[in-house]
Amino acid sequence: MTAPLRIVFMGTPDFAVPSLQALLDSPDDVIGVVCQPDRKKGRGRKLMPPPVKQLAEAAGLPIFQPESIKTDEFFTTIEQLNPDLMVVVAYGKILPSRVLRYPRLGTINVHGSLLPKYRGAAPIQWAVMNGDPETGVTIMQMDEGMDTGDILYPVKLPVTREDTAGTMFDKLSELGGKALATAIEQLKQGNLTPVPQDEAQASHAPMLKKEQGHLDWSLQAETLHSLIRGLDPWPSAYGFLNDKRFRFFSPEVVNKQATEPPGTIALADSSGLLIATATDYLRIREIQPEGKKRMPVQDCLNGLRITPGDQFV
Repeated sequence: MTAPLRIVFMGTPDFAVPSLQALLDSPDDVIGVVCQPDRKKGRGRKLMPPPVKQLAEAAGLPIFQPESIKTDEFFTTIEQLNPDLMVVVAYGKILPSRVLRYPRLGTINVHGSLLPKYRGAAPIQWAVMNGDPETGVTIMQMDEGMDTGDILYPVKLPVTREDTAGTMFDKLSELGGKALATAIEQLKQGNLTPVPQDEAQASHAPMLKKEQGHLDWSLQAETLHSLIRGLDPWPSAYGFLNDKRFRFFSPEVVNKQATEPPGTIALADSSGLLIATATDYLRIREIQPEGKKRMPVQDCLNGLRITPGDQFV
């Protein structure tokens, strides 16, 4: 039986929580947790701890929240902790080389895509937006590049037609924790073979911008179906009707050739809004009128006048 590893965990948001929990449930020792500083959130601008800190506090772990990890002070902290391995999951900042390479087993990362596809900040959203039938998580050995390190352990997961970026975030977060536990066990047994990434297959997943949510109804229904799901919950897909913004959710492709101009509402009833695209129709089953909450289309129709012939722009 191998000795427990001394592990430093670096992560910040909800996505990283199942991975930290997987380490806490393992025979290895989490000797320290590094996360981003507390930030002000909400209307009251109250200082809130990140989700990883909340779990670390509950587990009684030493917590470090440096404003910068590129200082001699932080490197000294890592030296004093003397980890065998560092695990990074959505920490939020690029790690300097001397920190990455300090542990004897290096630093590994849980990334929310099947690398080398979708390197970058928003891999889950782009996989859904592009209509990929599957995605997954990759346990990788970190290097100085942006998600360019050797692949250690990839795990695939199908994307259903009802999945959104939000649902896939939850699924991949849980999958990441399970994959991490398996990968570390194999690493301890010497059964992980690093595989260099194929640069010819690499693609990037940059952070999304709010304006990417403004839909172009002259696109095909299938393309819009993927975009709306990939933009849910943020920044969300939207359009304008009578100068008011409407956000769209829960789309469904209706395979019937559209005869109206793109963006035109062909039908508005309890089943949703049937909207013309470049090809077929797209049914929107949930909507969020400006200044209101997300709701089923039927509820919206009870309070707002939306009729066939109206056109979203």
